[in-house]
Formats: sequence, C-alpha cells, structure tokens
Amino acid sequence: MLTELHIEDLGVIETLDLVFGSGLTALTGETGAGKTMLVEAISLLVGGRADAATVRPGATEARVEGRFVLGEDEFVLARVVPADGRSRAYLNGRLATVATLAEVGAQLIDLHGQQAHQSLLAPTTQRAALDRFGGIDTEPLRVARQRVVEIDAALTALGGDTRARAREIDLLRFQVNELDAAEISGSDEEVELDALEDLLAGAVAHREVASAALENLSGDGGVIDRLGTVSAALMLRSPFSSFADRIRSASVEISEAAADLRDVAESIEEDPERLVELRHRRQLLRDLRRKYGETLEEVMQFQQSAATHLAQLEGYEVRVAALERERTEATDELNQVARHVGGQRRAIAPQLGAAVKAHLRDLAMPNADLAVTVGDDPGDDVEFLLAANPGSPLMALAKVASGGELARTMLALRLVLSEEPSALVFDEVDAGIGGAAAISVGQALAKLGDQHQVLVVTHLAQVAARASNHIVVSKTVRSGSTFATAVPTTGEDRIDEIARMLSGLSESKSAREHAIELLAHGRPIG
Repeated sequence: MLTELHIEDLGVIETLDLVFGSGLTALTGETGAGKTMLVEAISLLVGGRADAATVRPGATEARVEGRFVLGEDEFVLARVVPADGRSRAYLNGRLATVATLAEVGAQLIDLHGQQAHQSLLAPTTQRAALDRFGGIDTEPLRVARQRVVEIDAALTALGGDTRARAREIDLLRFQVNELDAAEISGSDEEVELDALEDLLAGAVAHREVASAALENLSGDGGVIDRLGTVSAALMLRSPFSSFADRIRSASVEISEAAADLRDVAESIEEDPERLVELRHRRQLLRDLRRKYGETLEEVMQFQQSAATHLAQLEGYEVRVAALERERTEATDELNQVARHVGGQRRAIAPQLGAAVKAHLRDLAMPNADLAVTVGDDPGDDVEFLLAANPGSPLMALAKVASGGELARTMLALRLVLSEEPSALVFDEVDAGIGGAAAISVGQALAKLGDQHQVLVVTHLAQVAARASNHIVVSKTVRSGSTFATAVPTTGEDRIDEIARMLSGLSESKSAREHAIELLAHGRPIG
C-alpha cells in the first residue's frame, strides 16, 4: 500500500505531505482544486509520462516521492520533472530508469481513469485474470512448450543445413586427421625436443669437451693422480691425516664422475638424419600451435573437442531421427495440453463476462455488455470486449470506453478478481452518475477497500461517505498565485464537506442532515 506521498512544485501544489491508511480513501474538493495533481503525482511514481508543463510556474523542477509497503518489503519511489530537460527517476534513493519504476510500480499500485496506468488493459494481464478466475493450471502448458523449444534448439545445434553440415564435417575431419597423425605425446613434447636437438646439434663439440675434461681428470698427471699424491703426502703427517682422508674421498667421487662422463660421451653420436627429423617435428608442432592454440595443451584440447563434435555430426542422421521422434511426441503432448487449457479458458470466459456484467449493472451501466473472447488453442489470445451502450458493437476496452466507463469497468473487474497490486486508484469512476447508482458505486468501492487500499477521486457525496478515510483538497489565492492543500478531514469538518458536495453549501441545514444520514449508513464519522 501507499503509506506516504510528498509533492513539490507540481501544478498548483507548492508543497504537500500526505499519510495514507488502509481501506477506502476519498479525495474530494471543488473542481480545479488540485485533485488531479494527486493522481498525476502517483502516476509519475509508477512510470507515467512526465510533462514539463505540470511544473509549477516559477519553479525549476517538480518532485514527487512515495513510500510503499508490500508485505515485509518497503519501496521509496521518486520522480523529478525539470522545467527544461528529461525527467529523473529514483528507486530507494538510487538513480533508476523510468522503465524500472514502471516495473516495480506495476506490483505496487494500479491507476484507473483518463490518465490511467491500467494494467488490466494489457492482453497478458487479461489472460492471467481469466486463468485466475477459472483456477486454470497453466504449468503443464509451460512445461510442454519448453520441451519443444529444447528439442528445436538441439536440432538447430546439430545443423539443419545439409550443405553447411557437410562443409563442417569435411573441415573437422581434416583437422582431426591432421592432429591424430601428429601423435602429440604430451603438452611438454616441445621441451623434450629442444633438449634432444641441442644434444644432436652439438654432438662433436660435446665429445671434444668431454674428452678434454677426462684427460684433465684421469689422464697422466691429471687431477686424480695429483689428489693421490697429495693424499699420500698428508698421511705421513699426523696433524693432516684427517685431510688426507677427505681428499682421498674426493678423489674417489671424482673418479666415479669421470667414469660416468666417459659413458655419456661415448653414447653421443652424430646423427644428421635424426637431427633433420627433430627439426621437422618441431616445425610441425609450431604449425599446429599457429592453427589450433597458443600451447600444445590448447592444441590437444581442440583436438578432443573437434573429435567429439565430428562424432556428433557424423552421427547426425541417427541423432536427428531420435530428436524428430522426441519432437513428434512432445508436439503431440503440447497439442493435447493446449486443447485442454483452451477448452478450460473458453468454458470459463462466459462466466467471467457474466460476473463482470452483473457488477456493471449496479455501477450505472445497466445496458453494458462485456464479453471475454478466447482464441485458438491453447487460447492465449484473450481479450475483454465492452459495449457500453445498447446497439454498440463489442470492442476492446481501450477503444470504446470513456474515462468514467473504463474506470467503472475496471472496478467491476476488480470486484470479480481479487489479485495484486494491493493499492488501487480510481479517478472519474463516478462520472455521469448519481442517485442509487452513486450509492452502488460507493458500496462497491468500500467492498473493494476491504481487500485493497483504494484511493478514489470523487465528486459524489454517496461515494465519499463510504470511505474509511477522507482527504479534502482545496486551493487558495495569495498574491496572485494559486496554492493547493490537502488535509485529512474528520468529525464536523467531514460533515461540512459532505454537505458541500450535496448542495454546494456546507452551511445548509438540510444538506448537513443528509450528510449525517449518508455517513451513518456508510463508514463511522471520523
């Protein structure tokens, strides 16, 4: 529900703060007092069109803020309309788009009247309303449709174009064959090839270096011989005997290293043909990386992915046949569910139309006819049609109803359908009616107020008297400028306002007596 409304510099309103309660709230006042600006303010909050002409003369911008409560959640919506430039929207203190305000606002409040934010005019809302009225379960329909969509997506992914699929198979087959033939041993193969190429390319130099090293280590007068001589000399001197042992151990270690070095050197052989093969292999791997990935790891991943996709495409006929069978079954199921839902919708549509017409008769539209049409299965094309006067053809609501007729039709629909949003605003719902019809409209709004927060702009005392809350809008002129105010009214002041609405004179004794009578049969005074 709407709990608070703040307005600055909008039309005749300089500044205004209102707190709203639950149930039915009547907004009354003389013609031109500014009641329409209150509706305009709420419309701006829920994404209505901003008009710079509504900015108060002399002001740079108009501002509207509203606090809404929906269950445990609270929303603060704001709209700023500059005298020159684009309007700005805010949601909970943060900048937002007007579309966002409209989306959030649709869950919070619904406006009915000439400047209406009329959710019930939307075809999707009308269909949902019919489904709610009839208790129609559309979940099986959603599931059946989704299944067909998924199968179609799977068929599309396989490739529905025969020529395109053949070209893709040829390319994938070439790529997979090329990669299979390469027989990449692993992601580190290039590192291993680098080491082997270095060994083969420098075979002669490697052996020469090894030979010189061996000569210096184990040749006559080499390191090993000299270490032996040193060790023997130190052994003769007791202070150095421990050093002799260490040098002898080092000599043994060097001898073993020299033996290993000789084995490695003797294993190195020149192999020009093998060297050429290695270099060709390295070039092949570079070419594969250039085409299929930055690293051999990526190349191998591409190979696996390509092979999998190729297998899918090569098994296309089998897979397509299976999917086509699934699609036939899914389509049959969808058609069956669609027939069931469509039948339910067509069966319940006349009942909804009759229920709404019954309320229209009590709302000063005794000759109105309302029909709910349902299209072909599954009946998604739902439309509410209205003929407001005898002899008039049934036409879409938005095309045939005046502001008052449309508001009363929406009121009748709301009486039949009890759904969100929880806050409703009716403007001109009482246009062109009076007497018993006015009392019926007041009763209908009061009944609706038992389930929703209802704000109604009215000129009828019979409607205002039914309200739980009553706000009077008035205007004054100061220094040549008009200022509008809106204040809650209770007690004697409310009796005066109802009397004014009845006779135009708040001090009329007979009008006051009538006002007291209306209030006694409506809501408690105050």
